[in-house]
Amino acid sequence: MTSSHVPDRTGCRDDASPFSYDTTNQHLHLHYTSPAAEWSHALPVGNGRLGAMVYGRPGAELMQLNEDSVWYGGPQDRTPRNAAKHLPLLRQLIRSGKHVEAEELVRRAFFSTPHSMRHYEPLGKVEIEFHHASVEGYKRWLDLETAITSVVYQYEKVDGTVVKVRRDVICSYPDQTMILRVVASEKIQFVVRVNRTSEVEWETNEFLDSVESSGNRIVMHATPGGKNSNRLCTVLGVTVDDLKDGGLVEAIGNCLVVTSACCTIAIGAHTTYRQADPEAAAISDVDSALARPWSELLQRQVADFQTLFGRVSLRIWPDVSSTPTSVRLAASPPDAGLAALYHSYGRYLLIACSRPCPYGKPLPANLQGIWNPSFAPPWGSKYTININLQMNYWPASNANLPECFFGPVVNLLERMAVRGAVTAHTMYGCSGWCAHHNTDIWADTDPQDRWMPSTLWPLGGAWVCIDAVEMLKTHYNREMHVRLAQVLHGAVSFLLDFLIPSADGKHFVTNPSLSPENTFIDPKTGVKGILCEGSTMDTTIVRWAFELYLWSDKKLQPDSPGRLRNIVRSALARLQPLEVSPSNEILQEWGNQDYAESEPGHRHVSHLLGLYPGRYISRRKTSKLCDAAARVLQRRAAHGGGHTGWSRAWLINLHARLGEAEECERHIELLLSNSTMPNLLDNHPPFQIDGNFGGSAGILECLVQAEEGIMETKQGGKEKGVVIELLPACPSSWERGEVKGVCVLGGWSVSFSWEDGVVEDVVVTREEEGLYGAVIVFPGGKQANVHGPGKHVVSTTEKGLQTGKVVGFDLD
Repeated sequence: MTSSHVPDRTGCRDDASPFSYDTTNQHLHLHYTSPAAEWSHALPVGNGRLGAMVYGRPGAELMQLNEDSVWYGGPQDRTPRNAAKHLPLLRQLIRSGKHVEAEELVRRAFFSTPHSMRHYEPLGKVEIEFHHASVEGYKRWLDLETAITSVVYQYEKVDGTVVKVRRDVICSYPDQTMILRVVASEKIQFVVRVNRTSEVEWETNEFLDSVESSGNRIVMHATPGGKNSNRLCTVLGVTVDDLKDGGLVEAIGNCLVVTSACCTIAIGAHTTYRQADPEAAAISDVDSALARPWSELLQRQVADFQTLFGRVSLRIWPDVSSTPTSVRLAASPPDAGLAALYHSYGRYLLIACSRPCPYGKPLPANLQGIWNPSFAPPWGSKYTININLQMNYWPASNANLPECFFGPVVNLLERMAVRGAVTAHTMYGCSGWCAHHNTDIWADTDPQDRWMPSTLWPLGGAWVCIDAVEMLKTHYNREMHVRLAQVLHGAVSFLLDFLIPSADGKHFVTNPSLSPENTFIDPKTGVKGILCEGSTMDTTIVRWAFELYLWSDKKLQPDSPGRLRNIVRSALARLQPLEVSPSNEILQEWGNQDYAESEPGHRHVSHLLGLYPGRYISRRKTSKLCDAAARVLQRRAAHGGGHTGWSRAWLINLHARLGEAEECERHIELLLSNSTMPNLLDNHPPFQIDGNFGGSAGILECLVQAEEGIMETKQGGKEKGVVIELLPACPSSWERGEVKGVCVLGGWSVSFSWEDGVVEDVVVTREEEGLYGAVIVFPGGKQANVHGPGKHVVSTTEKGLQTGKVVGFDLD
């Protein structure tokens, strides 16, 4: 047994933490009257790299820990070596409608060995034995505005003395540590342990190397497993503020026994992914944090967090935020204010799981953000790039969090472009780079799994690249543009090589192609098929990539076009158009083939990519395609579509683009009632965080939308502009509300309030000279034009409101 030597720090009440629940800004609280019984009730904290699920248990507290670079295994070489040799035959079989033969060839020549990429694992867990089993006055909450999760309660000692306890947890970005503050009305004793245990008990030895305690510190080392895996180290340190009054930290075995009325616990962790010596780095983080008083740690964390979270706000009434969150969630229908909380929670989660990393090599949010409790997580908790990673970042644009997107995603794209060049050349004989429907920490670009409806689809990387470049149109960043231009050039080069002439020679199509995870019935043979030529999703991605390349190249090199510009423009003109089915008037999913869906209620609606997040299908620009897209959604709904959380979230955004407020309201209610766990995390099932982000973006999409158009100038001429529509799909139950700081195309920020569908004064702001002016379209169709940078207040009572107008959408 050794006593710790910790700094002598007085001021046990330096934070004056109350032993009660503070209801200030309660509309931004998730709050509960009982501790978390299981993971789906625990509350998440994170700083982009480190994360924890905090259970808030008074007896045996549990904090499930994650660090974004803890993955099983190192880089792999899985590229199918002879695939390109078999590509001509595969294309011929697909074009001939020989579905069975084509799929058999894919199994033999195009699947990877091993078939799976690496998977994400937990960092470990902190267990704290308080032994406060019978408590009163219990309250647990997460304050989204400050990113603090707290617990208060009281218990009675044997002698009748009532002891009050408060615990606060933050995950500090400035200090790169998890901080737990424990304050009590008198000294209490508790035991702290750090561990890393598998759900399967006998597997634990495979994932844990050592745990040792000494002084006021616990150090845990582990190797996640797999060849060339990152090694990890977690360090936990404790300091007591009441050392002179008998506060004490003792190391016993591999745990710490703390006796104190006010103490701070700091947790740091690193892996060899970023640090050659993860133990030294983690100790440095912990010691630096513990050298600061709690009040300073808290101030630094809150100030940093609010620079991001405070940019956008949303309130919707009626609101019953004083009611515990789990009770609100169980209500049918839920109160309108819960949708606003859900949106704010999405912004909170994105900040907590995806930020630039001060140690370099940032990683994006995976299928579970950073909060994964399992050593064998669903779908490996990887980066799935046929919808899921993209959906993770849908709110990054309109909710004004570009930093959360650019650093992590662009870093991954740059590494994928290197690895994907090998995949493109070896598998398809193409220049440039490509990636299939998944990637991992090592930017693996080869086919994942051996599941025909998803595996052989080499356009996943192009879609991620599109999202990154598209982000520049709202949040322009020249440094990121220059970096992305190189990545986009490679993605477009691959697409140009991968395209082949259609059977009639009129168009360019992708082959092999598929519509992610969906299957069809070939009406000619009755055979169930998967592979096709030029799926609607593929065509949309190729068109979008080509148009963004032209925009990007012209913006970076206005007077010296890149060598690809004319080639891209020529190929763009020959892309296959979107087709409407003559049999049921829905948008065709498999290109120019009028195939029937084998699963009409399928969760993916990939062929509607051009409606959302794209803008090729629009109520104003393409009414026929818009009607066909609406019929797709009607057909999906009639057959049970939207049954997963992320799919339901996509439907909200799609219906919002169609201006269908009632459908948006229905799907938001279903997302909350059927696909949301008590801690408001998305339930696929199982947990998958993309639904939170997609739903968060969709709620804003109901209130503000924007697209490019032609607007009238002050002189009566015409110029490119952004059409900003207010309340395009606002549910009728959202009787009153206010939104501030929503970002749209052209760098515009929009704020306004509304009541009973009537918009009050609008403030639109653009900090710098942007791409376009803007036309503000109010409910009912009235319009107003704004030009130039600065703050513009548009009053709904001004006579000038009716003078501004949109005059067209032909941007060429």
